[in-house]
Parts: sequence; C-alpha cells; structure tokens
Amino acid sequence: MSLTRKNKDVITLLEKELQSDCANCFGLCCTALPFAKSADFPFNKQAGTPCPNLQEDFKCGIHQHLREKGFKGCGVFECFGAGQKVSQETYGGISCREKPSIAEEMFEVFPVMQQLHEMLYYLVEALKNKAVKPLHGALRRMLDKTDALTKLAPQDLLELAVADHRAEVNILLLQVSDMVRDKSPVKHNQKVKHDLVGAKLKGADLRGANLRGTLLLAADLRKADLRWVDFIGADLRDADIRGAILHNSIFLTQAQVNAANGDKMTRLPAGLKVPGHW
Repeated sequence: MSLTRKNKDVITLLEKELQSDCANCFGLCCTALPFAKSADFPFNKQAGTPCPNLQEDFKCGIHQHLREKGFKGCGVFECFGAGQKVSQETYGGISCREKPSIAEEMFEVFPVMQQLHEMLYYLVEALKNKAVKPLHGALRRMLDKTDALTKLAPQDLLELAVADHRAEVNILLLQVSDMVRDKSPVKHNQKVKHDLVGAKLKGADLRGANLRGTLLLAADLRKADLRWVDFIGADLRDADIRGAILHNSIFLTQAQVNAANGDKMTRLPAGLKVPGHW
C-alpha cells in the first residue's frame, strides 16, 4: 500500500518546491497582482504597481504586522512556490529592476505558474493518500506532465491553455475526492449547498461532505467534525474552526487555514502549520 521509493523522493522534493520562499522571490505577489480596498486591503492597487510596503530587497516592510495594518489579504495569499520558481528558474535570477523590459511578461507569467503549482500541490497530496492507491499511476503521470509545464519558457507559458490542463487535472482530483470521502462512516450523497456564509454549524458532523468551492465566510464551525471533507476552493475567511477536527480532510491549504480563526484544539492535517494570529 506504500508509495515506491521513487515516488517518495519526487514527492519530498516537490513538497519543498511548493512552499513559498519569499527570500528567493522578487516580490512578485506584491507587484504583479492587483487588490481592491476592502476588509482585506486598506487601499486599491493596480496590477504591475509595487505595493508601497515592498522594500528595495524585495521584502515586505510590515510583514510581521500585516493584519494590524489592514493587509489580511496578504497573510492568506499562497503562491505555492511559484514566486521563487519564476524569479530564479524561469528568469534565471534576473529581476525586472535589473531588466525593466521583462517586467510586463514576468508579471503575466507569475499567475500562470501559480496555477500550475497549485495543481501540483493537490496532485502531491493525492499521491500521498493510501486510500487512492489505484489512482497513483494516473496521478503520477499527471504530476510529471504538470511539472514539465512549469519548466517551459516564458512565451510558452503565456500561450499555455491553463484552463484545459486544469480540467484534465480536475477529472483525477474528483475521482480522488470520491474515493476518500467514500471512506467516511457518514455518507453525504449530495454536495452541501454552496453558500454557507455565517452558517451556524457548531459541532456539526460533516464527515465526508463535499465542500468544494463552498462559501464558509464567518461560518461557525467550532468543534465540527470535518474529516474526509474535500476543501478545494472553499472560502474559509473568518470561519471559526476552534476545536474543529480537520485531520484526514483533503485538499486543505495553508492559505485557507491562515484565513480562518482557530486555536490549539483545532486538529489540522499533517504538514499544515498553526497560524501566528491564532
């Protein structure tokens, strides 16, 4: 039932590559992406315009105080390692400050790479799951295909039909979701409704539920049992997950955890860290 040594080695390497390494990034998320004044950001910023908090060394000047300064959105963004990949590999360590002519292209490449790295994150998680061993061969082939795409030249990345590739990956991830959720002793035959904003779900038994893309903003999920739940694309901003049971859930990301409010009693899946603001 275990992965082969080769698969384990690849997964270990990719897990490191899929962790954000801001020290080796040219502050791409702080420059390439736009944001709008909201509860997550204190003002508007256009795409391609550096955030005023971005320093000359590409580090954030208020990184330790993002939430207090009104930049909650920065604290919950996750590039899955795409920032350092674009900075150090796609462009060979040359920043747009050194070569301004590549700025526009680099900023367009970054979100493409972010999507590919996000797909890799989910594929790696699926490959680590023993419950879906019959799918490991197909998952490994898709992982290799996706990883190869991340190594394309900038122009090729911009011409890539990302949506089509995501659809291919999603077919596999849906099969993974079905197989994992089928292990739950509680069966949810239909997807839980999409809009659960502010829902009162304290202590709810949601084992095996499909929460893909579900809006859970400010939902009360205290002490809820969320094992074998599919969380792809779920919006957990300000959701209260204190004491919630989340281990054995699938496709939960660090960004989603960072967006929620938990405590020391919240049981997270292996590999995810307790955010500082908890």
